[in-house]
Amino acid sequence: MLDLDPTALGLEFGGGAVIGGIIGFAAKKIAKLLAIIVGVQLMAFRYLESQGIIIVDWNRLSAGLLKTQARAGDAANSHWIHSLLSTFSIGAGFTGGFLIGFRRG
Repeated sequence: MLDLDPTALGLEFGGGAVIGGIIGFAAKKIAKLLAIIVGVQLMAFRYLESQGIIIVDWNRLSAGLLKTQARAGDAANSHWIHSLLSTFSIGAGFTGGFLIGFRRG
């Protein structure tokens, strides 16, 4: 029989929710900043390329992104059910807090 302490589970859930909210809020702010930086960089590359100052191999650049996406997909196929069940109380709180923080950010 499982011996579960509701107080400990509640503290883990609440702590995970608070930490997730803080990280979600910060992640959205950082994501916005990175999106602006990448957009400005791509605009600068396009402008410099149109002026003949630099040459950008766009096919090679996008191939690297596709390879990274394929590797990430392979990693997702690992045995995730066991790890999900072992950290459910913290993970559920963290996920909820992260989503709330990300949405508010």
